[in-house]
Amino acid sequence: MTIVTSRRNVLRGVTSALAFGAAMRTGVVSAATLLSAFTQALAQSAGENAVVSGFYRDRAYATLWTGPADAARCTALLAALDGAADHGLPVPRYDAAALRDGFTNAQTEGDLGRLEVAMSVALIAYAHDLSSGALEPINVDDGIKREIARPDPAVILSQAESADFPAYLASLPPSEPEYARLMAEKFALEELISAGGYGPAIPVAEVKVGASGPAVTALRDRLVALGYLDRSFTLDYDADLQAAVQRFQLNNGITPDGVAGKGTVEALNVPAEDRLKSVVVAMERLRWMGNANLGARHIWVNQPDFTAKVVDDGATTFTTRVVIGKIGHDTQSPEFSDKMEFMVINPTWSVPRSIVVKEYLPQFQKNPLAQGQLQLLDRTGQIVDRTTVDFAAYTPDNFPFALRQPPEDGNALGKVKFMFPNPYNIYLHDTPTKSLFAKEVRAFSHGCIRVGSPFDLAYFLLSRQTDDPKALFASYLKGGKEATLNLETPIPVHLVYFTAWPDDQGRIGYRRDIYGRDAKLFAALKDAGVALAGVQS
Repeated sequence: MTIVTSRRNVLRGVTSALAFGAAMRTGVVSAATLLSAFTQALAQSAGENAVVSGFYRDRAYATLWTGPADAARCTALLAALDGAADHGLPVPRYDAAALRDGFTNAQTEGDLGRLEVAMSVALIAYAHDLSSGALEPINVDDGIKREIARPDPAVILSQAESADFPAYLASLPPSEPEYARLMAEKFALEELISAGGYGPAIPVAEVKVGASGPAVTALRDRLVALGYLDRSFTLDYDADLQAAVQRFQLNNGITPDGVAGKGTVEALNVPAEDRLKSVVVAMERLRWMGNANLGARHIWVNQPDFTAKVVDDGATTFTTRVVIGKIGHDTQSPEFSDKMEFMVINPTWSVPRSIVVKEYLPQFQKNPLAQGQLQLLDRTGQIVDRTTVDFAAYTPDNFPFALRQPPEDGNALGKVKFMFPNPYNIYLHDTPTKSLFAKEVRAFSHGCIRVGSPFDLAYFLLSRQTDDPKALFASYLKGGKEATLNLETPIPVHLVYFTAWPDDQGRIGYRRDIYGRDAKLFAALKDAGVALAGVQS
């Protein structure tokens, strides 16, 4: 991907030879003494950084940034660091302005030795953050299970020696086109905020179709500012205004009825500053996913969007509604990536231990025959007659039984589950509770992803390995017994959490931060040193 550059941050470059003349004003001293002073300062500055120390030791302390022949390389790095703020990165970690001051103010070889290390440390930090994220996800929220492939610092430094160093710097951001679109949205929002934002908020909780007056004017002006309506002077909530509301709703995960109800007005009134936070957080999330191939075909489950999509070569080819984990520390769906390997048709539901002791044990203590569809199992897997058990004698810590629901029409997993084995026991599955898919906010499960069109998803995935996927699926289904149907080619699955994401036309849509993870992530970025113009908190 070509790095997107800010219109406000035109690369300034470095002055001729990096003000090297000023840096070399050291008096009349022998070359051996100069080399010794440089080497000693470099070694001391590197300190316990084994990678940096080893790198310079292996190259006999030859310069990478501060020598007369290093100007082009140094210019390339400083130019790249100039754009760190454009990516929403913590500028203080690799402050190009401070490094330039170091070149301008250096008076001794010792100063240059310390500056040599500072440049290398800045490169490592910048490459680390831009290619794989500035934060550790698990430190932000323990529901973010994403495993990150961090770059090797030694490899980063070795790239600086390459003639293709500028190309290496350009390759660091995520190569997905969505990253460039998010970055462009960042620039647009920053310009908008500097000009005053979206303007006055809509002053009422809802605006009825057919209404007129100041509330309709405020609604119209907001839609114009957001780009969903051309400048219009209508004072009525007419068909054009209703169509604009509907376009906004479609792009923001709201039921597209064209009515500016409470939820729609709340979304319309979100300030540009908050949208900017969402974009910067989305850029960090995409950096966590790195430049690793998402998969020519992959499944993309965006939790705040409540959808699962099959993406083929960058285009969405299948979409279904989903239900995700309900709000709560123990029930929220996690974020991670894995590979879908097989389907289980007519699945048995082995009830997770947390649900057994937190939800069902209290019910059994009141009525031993509650939830009659579930089988009580002892430690050997044998079915136990519930009437023989004194449930009151047990606590969540010592309850010795398991629960299982065999394949049947009312099974909690429905007729099929889609398996990508992982340590979190999360998968996609059918459900008998179909009514929940009609809701706008669909967070009701215990963490797994319930699929609105599970059979259609199964047929779509199987269509690459059989000419008649419906018949193949039906042959496994008709027996009524649990059966495994392997996918000939495993499919990457990405359980993600993007509240800002471009649609297939490239327009950024926004979603609710239902789990509050984005708020935590932005606070962590801010603590790390990320600063956004016009955003105070």
